[in-house]
Amino acid sequence: MAKQPIHSIRFGYIKANIWFNQTKSGDRHNVTVTRLYRDGDLWRESQHFGRDDLLLLAKAIDQAHTWIFQQGAVNEPA
Repeated sequence: MAKQPIHSIRFGYIKANIWFNQTKSGDRHNVTVTRLYRDGDLWRESQHFGRDDLLLLAKAIDQAHTWIFQQGAVNEPA
């Protein structure tokens, strides 16, 4: 069974997936970013970004950062 991201953020063809991992050092979040594109009838993903993708990439990463910190605030004791 493939592991699924716990949250995804998407702006157009740019997608940031947030993953949760439990490690010996504690709980961790990782983020992967991809650009979606069509190859004929198939949708594929690339880790290469063009000039016009960069602002959307930055926005997706910023929102991923915010989401991760909000999760930490929810899970921390008062």
